[in-house]
Amino acid sequence: MPKMKTKSGAKKRFRVRPGGTVKRAQAYKRHILTKKSTKTKRKLRGMVNVHETSMAQMAQMLPFAGL
Repeated sequence: MPKMKTKSGAKKRFRVRPGGTVKRAQAYKRHILTKKSTKTKRKLRGMVNVHETSMAQMAQMLPFAGL
């Protein structure tokens, strides 16, 4: 059997919290910010949890995270 590998893109983008949830950064905050309102940019700050319907995909991409 081949070795199980963690997806390199996933390990850079996601962090597993102690409770088993996964945190991620929000999208739409990287460029073309001049046409976005200050309110929109403010709401995109910080980290949020990955939705529970995507946790099966997270478990596949991060096999050693214990999800």
